[in-house]
Amino acid sequence: MQNVQHRTIDAPAANVGALMDRLSTPQDQAWPANWSALHLDAGLSVGSSGGHGRIRYTVSAYEPGRRVRFTFTPGLGLDGYHEFTVIPDGPQRCRVVHTAEGRLKGPMRLLWPLVIRWLHEALLQDLFDNVQRLTTGRVPRPARWSPWVRLLRRRFAPRP
Repeated sequence: MQNVQHRTIDAPAANVGALMDRLSTPQDQAWPANWSALHLDAGLSVGSSGGHGRIRYTVSAYEPGRRVRFTFTPGLGLDGYHEFTVIPDGPQRCRVVHTAEGRLKGPMRLLWPLVIRWLHEALLQDLFDNVQRLTTGRVPRPARWSPWVRLLRRRFAPRP
């Protein structure tokens, strides 16, 4: 399985990278509030464990302002990783790229294509909207959840 989501943002890579460096901290404004919170037991540092919802992982690489890689916890049914990368594209523009890559096992072979992929992509688009809003002040085309994502959220979203 490989899934790549990205957004070009008209803001310096340093500004976007600074937002990404605050993931899972009390100052995190990028992670969407309407999704399961991202928690890491030792913050954004190599070896820190946590995740969001039922998806568990460990920080396996971290380059402040540029890249963070999370390796999925064994037993999840997904052997691999996901990572955020901030790529400069001139002085006032960058791309935020999220890559998830791995081998699906057991029930995850059905869960990923039918459920998790759709929720994953919607969460990322909401995160990209937040990053864009925080760094540029606007989101020209905000992400919209598909009817399938809305149905899945009603079924699987955490209850307060």
